[in-house]
Amino acid sequence: MLGTRFEAGIGMIVDRNVDVPMRDGVRLKADVFRPDGPERVPVILNLGPYQKDKLWTPPPDLGEPATPNMNWETVTPEWWVPQGYAAMRVDGRGSGHSQGQSEPWSQAEAVDYYDAIEWAAAQPWCNGNVGLSGISYFAINQWFVANLKPPSLKAIIPWEGFADLYRDALFHGGILSLFMTNWFTAHLMHHLVGRASRQVADGWQVNTLRHWLGNNLDSGAFAGSQAQWERIDVPFLSVGNWTGFGLHLRGNTEAFMRSPSRHKKLRIHTGSHVHPFYTDEGKQDQIRFLDHWLKGVDNGVMDEPPVKLAIRHGADRVEWRHENEWPLARTEWTKFYVDLSPPPEGAPANAGRLVREAPAEETSRTYPATGLGSMGSTSAASSQVMGGGIKPGMGLALETDPLDEDLEVTGPLAARFWVSSSTEDMDLFLTLRNFDPEGNEVLETGQQGTPVPVAKGWLRVSHRELDETLSRPYRPYHKHTRRLYLEPGEVVPVDVEIWPTSMVFKKGHRIRLDVQPRDGVGSQGYMHYHADYNVGTNTVHAGGARAGYLLLPVIPAQPAA
Repeated sequence: MLGTRFEAGIGMIVDRNVDVPMRDGVRLKADVFRPDGPERVPVILNLGPYQKDKLWTPPPDLGEPATPNMNWETVTPEWWVPQGYAAMRVDGRGSGHSQGQSEPWSQAEAVDYYDAIEWAAAQPWCNGNVGLSGISYFAINQWFVANLKPPSLKAIIPWEGFADLYRDALFHGGILSLFMTNWFTAHLMHHLVGRASRQVADGWQVNTLRHWLGNNLDSGAFAGSQAQWERIDVPFLSVGNWTGFGLHLRGNTEAFMRSPSRHKKLRIHTGSHVHPFYTDEGKQDQIRFLDHWLKGVDNGVMDEPPVKLAIRHGADRVEWRHENEWPLARTEWTKFYVDLSPPPEGAPANAGRLVREAPAEETSRTYPATGLGSMGSTSAASSQVMGGGIKPGMGLALETDPLDEDLEVTGPLAARFWVSSSTEDMDLFLTLRNFDPEGNEVLETGQQGTPVPVAKGWLRVSHRELDETLSRPYRPYHKHTRRLYLEPGEVVPVDVEIWPTSMVFKKGHRIRLDVQPRDGVGSQGYMHYHADYNVGTNTVHAGGARAGYLLLPVIPAQPAA
């Protein structure tokens, strides 16, 4: 059944509020934008809770001009339809114009997505091929519907989309990310108090937030919200953002590492969350990939190197480079060891060193865990930024000597520590930073538009148990299936995953790793809630039989041609 149809004036037919039947009899509402002509065309489809016909007014510096049909984080019909594509947007259950109960990123939503894909493929204006391309939410649930292998799904472009609701989004190293609780609250308000409430009466009754928080171990409750990599063999272009640590980047790189798809590509850019998607360069990457898989165009895109990386040179300077694999085969995995010998006179009390040789003698450093959990509210977590940076002297600041030459670090990275606490648990927040010879930090424009450092990693020590099958020296993989609490003073080894990065640290610069008990610099977009774990004192041990280190993926300089 068609909704309202009209001609858009550029050879485009728009069908609004089309009924899309689901297998249980529910009908979701969709808007379809398609060429005005007899040709059968492929479909680019999105499904989600962001209200399909809610106009997005883009920033003035976006690569595309504003159009009457722009919608947040989706393809622009006025650009794609003239290229011979239909664009279809579906309001997920309980959102926008679709009745039912919303369950974001759930197995139920993935089943609806499957049904929408197969419905679109069967339409008389479609050539039977469906592709998915979109940012964030519209990237994330691509992984989850790909788990189900809909027959008409021929290619996907998850553009900055996490792939594991537990590890990538909700619980970083076992520590709750407030971005997710804030995201849910915002969209609950949109649909119960905002304009969307006029269309769907009380569509968010499912207690998703309780489900998320109640499953704070990876017990299997999120199986439908985690990419099942062994099943995802659809051709894909996985697109990440170096500054997306805290939400999306890990999913995009895990996809390329673990999916058995024989037709996969990886692209990683930097900067804004939305701008790259709408640039001419970003759209060319998308349309060439989709033309190949949805139209059968022999454009050579799959003959090119599968990895395209924006190599960062500091302060938003980048150089694009193609590679043949991820991690890079020529990586020199390099350990910088933790040296906690007493800092020299005049140095900060929390100063430590990163050195090339493991110290022979064991040393240790103790610092307060600075509990704020007794405040019992989000304000406790928010206050941890302390005006944009960590309170001076907190935790440890481990720094290299000035570099003798430029040092490129590109790939996944990790850290090993030996730790103890005066209590039964402790949190580790790692921040990789870049300081110039004058001691000024070199920052990048982050995903949310704020300055960010090079990379971050997190771990609650009781979650330290590794999955030995999936772990790699450069990417520890934690089980998160039980808590191994500490005895006060018990010393244990921990391996911390630091999300992938790329940075050319310049000659004379220092690489710094902050090891802190709470969120540090550049965390504004992705804060964490500690409950009541940050109390007492924490100790890091290093040297001798307890050598700790930062493992960096150093890329040797290419010889001159």
